[in-house]
Amino acid sequence: MKISATIITCNEERNIARAIESLRCADEIIVVDSGSTDRTVELARKLGVRVVESAWPGYANQKNFAADQAVHDWILSIDADESLSEALEAEIWKVKKSGPYFDAYTMPRLARYLGRWIRHSGWYPDRKVRLYHRGKARWEGEYVHESVVATGTVGHLESNLLHFTCDSLSEHLRTMDRYTTLAAEQLIEAKYTVTWGKLIFQPPWTFFHAYFVKLGFLDGVEGLAIANMAALYNFLKYAKVRFMRPGR
Repeated sequence: MKISATIITCNEERNIARAIESLRCADEIIVVDSGSTDRTVELARKLGVRVVESAWPGYANQKNFAADQAVHDWILSIDADESLSEALEAEIWKVKKSGPYFDAYTMPRLARYLGRWIRHSGWYPDRKVRLYHRGKARWEGEYVHESVVATGTVGHLESNLLHFTCDSLSEHLRTMDRYTTLAAEQLIEAKYTVTWGKLIFQPPWTFFHAYFVKLGFLDGVEGLAIANMAALYNFLKYAKVRFMRPGR
């Protein structure tokens, strides 16, 4: 079993070395960059990985493009702000040694937010398919929240993929502005109707669900921030649909 690891990047000099250095179980590493203006490409090449430059076609399309560049059929796809934990790396080595029993594998993703590992708030275990045979799975999703859809069998790894999210609330707000615009565009394309009820009741319900139902209060003040940001995300997403829709 030979594995090609893929990472898509754009201005990820803060994260790229950590991501690459965690991929010791891979037989090759490919970075697909979409016009970085910082040192991302330089740092990746210094670490000996193959860098391919490609204009931005969207998240799912870029990740499928990265998989298409691979020498090997087994793809380990991570984002630049992610890395394998040592336990996950060891688990993947075991799969390589024994041979795969499935066509794709999920792994739990553990997020670090404002300096704290988040184990509640609806953020964990957040299982994602990231190791897959490219003949049996592809990335799908036109705007945001892209995911691997497998047509074959799916197994489950137990060790964590580490996700290094926002270091500050300002960074979270900047990211949220970009993602809520994409989410709104997706809803507009789907001709989704945003009612006053959605605008008024969905945000507080989202807060309640994240903070109380999903035990966000156990994540301290960071959990409170996550619940509030999740509520704001939903409000902005629906409000942008109202304001962005042509002829409103």
